[in-house]
Amino acid sequence: MVTNEKLGFIGVGNMGEALVKGLIASKAAVPAQIRVSARRRERVEELEKLYRVRGGSNAEVARDSDVVVLAVKPQILDQVLRDIAGDVSRDKLIVSVAAGVPIAAIERRLRPPVRVVRAMPNTPATVGAAATAMALGEHATEADLATAKTIFDSVGLTVVLEESQLDAVTGLSGSGPAYLFLIIEALADAGVKVGLSRRASMQLAAQTVLGSAKLLIESGQHPGMLKDGVTSPGGTAIAGLHTLEAGGLRNVLMNAVEAATRRSRELGEEFLRKL
Repeated sequence: MVTNEKLGFIGVGNMGEALVKGLIASKAAVPAQIRVSARRRERVEELEKLYRVRGGSNAEVARDSDVVVLAVKPQILDQVLRDIAGDVSRDKLIVSVAAGVPIAAIERRLRPPVRVVRAMPNTPATVGAAATAMALGEHATEADLATAKTIFDSVGLTVVLEESQLDAVTGLSGSGPAYLFLIIEALADAGVKVGLSRRASMQLAAQTVLGSAKLLIESGQHPGMLKDGVTSPGGTAIAGLHTLEAGGLRNVLMNAVEAATRRSRELGEEFLRKL
């Protein structure tokens, strides 16, 4: 889908840049539609050269855009909202990717009624393979949903959920890459332990995770069925699986998602208390 709206990105770190890059690469938007701001002028100049977008201050980006994407860390979001409050009119759509910050907090800082979409993408957005969940604020429309979906579809898969579920998304897919990087590192270490070179071990571990995910998505089969297809009677895979089960891998991963979900909820509550 293509959008004709003017898009402003406040914050162009890894995630902000990934969205700009994805929109242009997918032809969902052209550089002339996009304006960016960052704390460091050098960073803005870098993106101007790379993508031929226009730079500006936070206020200028907010004022000149139809859609304002807040791609900043939660710790500085409140100050950014204060900076742009006078430049955000009711006809603008606000899209926030600040982890853990509820829509209500954003609405309090801006002029009500404000149209807000809250999104939780993950870092694979930088390679066009993000998993993103979005939730609409009270005043956001179906057209706003379509616009936000265009932005995040340009970097991967997008689903729409209730806002109450976004903390769980943060715990699962938002934090999930960190869990998987640890698993890949552990598999690579194991490969080295049993005699493989570090380079070969890392390549094989990473490709195995990538290929397994691709097989699961494209086949549409339940992971249990795919697991059973690898495990032959008395074979190597079942011996390895027995060890993983004995070590409590399922329990550890479930606890990790639960802990990250709880922390996301705590961060949102802390943000609201500061207002």
